[in-house]
Amino acid sequence: MTDRDATLDRFADAFIETTDSYRITPGDDVTSAPMPDGEVVARATELLVTTLFDVLRDTRLEAMADRIAWGIVHSVHKVAGQIEGEADKAAMAVRRLIEQNDGSEIGSVELEEAQMLCQSLDETQDALACMRDYAAATYHAETGRPWSAPRASLVSSKRTASVVAATDYLAARRKRHIDARAPKGPVVIFSGGQVWEDHRLLYAALDSIKVRVPTMVLATTGQDKGCDAIAAAWAARNACHLIPFSLDRKLGNRAGFARNEQLLRLRPVEAVVCQGSGLQSHLAREVRRLGIPAHFFALANQHHNRATR
Repeated sequence: MTDRDATLDRFADAFIETTDSYRITPGDDVTSAPMPDGEVVARATELLVTTLFDVLRDTRLEAMADRIAWGIVHSVHKVAGQIEGEADKAAMAVRRLIEQNDGSEIGSVELEEAQMLCQSLDETQDALACMRDYAAATYHAETGRPWSAPRASLVSSKRTASVVAATDYLAARRKRHIDARAPKGPVVIFSGGQVWEDHRLLYAALDSIKVRVPTMVLATTGQDKGCDAIAAAWAARNACHLIPFSLDRKLGNRAGFARNEQLLRLRPVEAVVCQGSGLQSHLAREVRRLGIPAHFFALANQHHNRATR
């Protein structure tokens, strides 16, 4: 299967109707209109990014193309995130209505409408995430640099199978979130500083691990730039589950060390630690102490890597 075929398969999976009636804003009219054709959307998504580079190439605005293209990808990413948040709220509303349901006709109608809203939002978020991922891949192809989200990861959710009962739907949705946020598989932990340029060096290290551990799950320290952003882009490119561990700010100065402890409690089979702050130094010491197979990279490594290519 070619990359093109794989892309079209992903769009075909994401752009299908999972509910007969569709509404993503309470109070709006319900529609039964179909989803757009996945192949057409894939072509449009690619053109949205590539046309910009083509039009500005060899002009004085050529240097602006990658900045504008980054913003295009980010805009789709931001909307997908907003829809995901609305879907989470809708799921909470469904759960509340199930608990309050007294068997009345009014209660049943409210529950059906709430479930339709929740399922419509899930369907929409999957489609937008697919567009975002493909736009990011196109940006990478044009610039040679991975697009990285300022928040969270690029890993799209997995579509839940068709569900009829509200209770079944919520259980399936809950399982989908568990699969996405606590997936099963050998864990590889990753941490590095926010200043890092050579993504090829880190890609090569992660590629070598994935060859040996094909079902790996990548857990990072969840920073929005530098090493962790590169790791997130690699995970999206390789369809690898990503678990970004953000800081618990309530812990104050101990937040970073607590995050390191969380990573180590995952019992990782391997680790990648790049030079950064004292938190990376602490994690590297603990990785060595526990005897976890590891790859350590200093800032000088990337300069050496560029010089030898």
